[in-house]
Amino acid sequence: MEQMTLFDDRKLTAPLASRLRPDSLENFVGQEHLLGKGKMLRQLIERDQISSMIFWGPPGVGKTTLASIIAGQTKADFINFSAVTSGIKEIKEVMNQAENSRRMGIRTVLFVDEIHRFNKAQQDAFLPFVEKGSIILIGATTENPSFEINAALLSRCRVFVLKALEEKDLVRLLNNALSHPSGFGSQNVQISPKQVQAIAAFANGDARTALNTLEMAVINGEISAEGITVTNEGLEQCISRKSLLYDKNGEEHYNLISALHKSMRNSDPDAAIYWMMRMLEGGENPLYIARRLIRFASEDVGMADSHALQVAVAAYQACHFLGMPECDVHLTHAVTYLSMAPKSNALYKACEDCKKDVRELRAEPVPLQIRNAPTRLMKELEYGKGYEYAHDTEEKLTHMQCMPDSLKDREYYHPTGQGEEQKTKERLKEIQTWKLGT
Repeated sequence: MEQMTLFDDRKLTAPLASRLRPDSLENFVGQEHLLGKGKMLRQLIERDQISSMIFWGPPGVGKTTLASIIAGQTKADFINFSAVTSGIKEIKEVMNQAENSRRMGIRTVLFVDEIHRFNKAQQDAFLPFVEKGSIILIGATTENPSFEINAALLSRCRVFVLKALEEKDLVRLLNNALSHPSGFGSQNVQISPKQVQAIAAFANGDARTALNTLEMAVINGEISAEGITVTNEGLEQCISRKSLLYDKNGEEHYNLISALHKSMRNSDPDAAIYWMMRMLEGGENPLYIARRLIRFASEDVGMADSHALQVAVAAYQACHFLGMPECDVHLTHAVTYLSMAPKSNALYKACEDCKKDVRELRAEPVPLQIRNAPTRLMKELEYGKGYEYAHDTEEKLTHMQCMPDSLKDREYYHPTGQGEEQKTKERLKEIQTWKLGT
C-alpha cells in the first residue's frame, strides 16, 4: 500500500512561491513607492496604458509577478519570453507575430525575463519593433540597465526601480502563506512570530527566499495528530544561522555594532571579527556593516592610513556584487585591516570643530581674491583681484589668505604622529613655517 502523507495533495506539488503568486495589485506586497494609491505605475496598469518599461531590482521583489498581473489585466496579447532559453531566431518569430497582430489592430505586450542576458545583437532585434509600436516591451533585470541594456533601447523605455522588500512586508507575506488555502491554511502549522521574523530576516528582502524557507521549515517540522510544529532546531537547519536571537531593530543590534566599532578602535582584530560575524549570522545586511566600516575608516583611521578608506569602499562593493554568504570574507578582510591600521581621529575632530563654527558663527562672505570672475561685471567688482596662483611659485605656496578675516587664525586640522599622518604633520609644519618666515 502507498503511504499517504500530509503533502500528497497534488494541488500542493508546485513550489509555495508559485502557488501564492498574486494575480492583482491588491494582493501584491511591497513596492509602495510604485504601486501605492495614485502612484504612476499603478495607474498605468489599472488603466491598461502601459508603455515599454524596464523593471530593475534584486531577485525576489516582484518583477515577474508584476508582469503576470499586467498579463491578467491588459487587453493586449501577452507573450512571456525568457532571455535564458531564447535566441535571435525565436525573437524574430515573435516579432513577426507581433507585427501581424499590429496590422489587425491588436497590441502585443512582450515580457522578457532577465533581459540583461541578451547580447547587443539580440537586443537590437527588438528596437525597430519597439519604435514602430509593434510591441510594448517589458524587461526584467537584476543588473543596472545603464550598463546592460543598449542605450537606444533603454531610451525608449521607462525604468522602474524595485526595492528589496522590507521585513514587515515579508512577515505579512509569510503569515498569508500560513493562512491561505493555497499555502498551509489547511494544515494547522504551529510557528511562533519570532520564528516568522527570523525567516523574514534571513530572506534579506527576497520574497521567494522567504517562502521557500518557510516551506522547507514546515516540511521538516514535527508532525503530530494536532498538525505540524516548526521547532527552533529545525528552523536553524533551514536558515543555517542563529538569527532567532538577533533583533536587527532592537537593542542587541546597537550593542553589537558598538562592540564591533570599539573593538576595531582598540586594535583588537579577533574581537572585531567575532562581533561582525555575530551580526552576519544573525541576519544583518552585510551592506549595513560595510557602510559602518567606511565611516570608521575616516573617523578612526583617517590620514594615518588613507588606504583604509579604499579597503572599506572595496569591501562595500564586494558585498554589493556578491552578497551573502560569499562576502563574509571580504568584510573580515576590511575589519582586520581597520583593526590593525594606525589610528587617528584628527579628521573627525576637524570635521566636528568646523561644523560647530559653521553653525554658530556668522556666514562670512568669500574673500574677493578667491572668488571666480567669469563675467565682465564680476571683474569690475574686483572678483578674483589679488589671486595668487600657487603653481607659478617654486614652492607651490603663496601668502594669499583663503579664510574670512574673522577666522584667519582658526585651525581645525591637527595631525597626529600616527602612521602615515606623521608625514602629513611634518608637511603641514613646513608650510606653516614657510608662511611665517617669508
